[in-house]
Amino acid sequence: MNADWFAPRRWPLANGRSLILGPSAIIMGVLNVTPDSFSDGGDFVAVDDALARARTMMAEGATIIDIGGESTRPGAASVDGETERARVLHIIERLARDTDAIISVDTYRAETARAAVEAGAHIVNDIWGCQREPDIARVAADTGAGLVVMNNRRERAVDDDLIADAISFLNRTLEITDEAGVSREAVTIDPGFGFSPTIDHDVPILARVEKLHALGLPILIGTSRKRFLGALTDREAADRDVATAATSVVARMKGAAIFRVHGIGANKDALAVADAVIADTIKN
Repeated sequence: MNADWFAPRRWPLANGRSLILGPSAIIMGVLNVTPDSFSDGGDFVAVDDALARARTMMAEGATIIDIGGESTRPGAASVDGETERARVLHIIERLARDTDAIISVDTYRAETARAAVEAGAHIVNDIWGCQREPDIARVAADTGAGLVVMNNRRERAVDDDLIADAISFLNRTLEITDEAGVSREAVTIDPGFGFSPTIDHDVPILARVEKLHALGLPILIGTSRKRFLGALTDREAADRDVATAATSVVARMKGAAIFRVHGIGANKDALAVADAVIADTIKN
């Protein structure tokens, strides 16, 4: 364990907000406003249902609410940008108006990202690491949004050394963000659990995720209810929160800062224990 992984660092966000990452784990609650997401598809399509779920997650300990309008599960049908924006913008506007939540928009589309920040979002969470629509990096630069960039192993060749592969992909992303004028302080990286052609990649990446500190950026973990946890536990998606919490603790001990999860309570409790152990270890 390296104490530097847990040193406080300010994450500047859009619309005048910021977060301190490092000393305490930050929970990002998943809010899919889609009919076909793998775990909660169709549950929160209505605006009032989505807002109620967001408030519940905040009460349970989520600091960030990540709102997505297109399912990214394997095999999901893509939607057009207009449909995506119709799903998310009203919810973002209401959540920004009625709560103090830090709001993230889960999109790879530059137009959706810009509209979401204008509606009140603070973070852009791009599963394609700015490599599907590089203009999304310009949106982050122009608006001051926090930017989460994920290593995506779909639709490309993947190196046998999965960490080297992730670092190579993310370095290409950082070239895009640097050229667009995004401050490195605004960028957080995501190893991309579940975004491989095979679930066999996920445990090896988790076991070595601390090696991504070589990039010098905060790490977000998105293992929640993923297929590899089902393979390990033989449980359906809705019953994988305990397994998710176990991965959160492993990743936290390796210096991850943000945890994108569906089940807030189990992860909050597990991470509180991890944080206490980390604090005591650093102190002594």
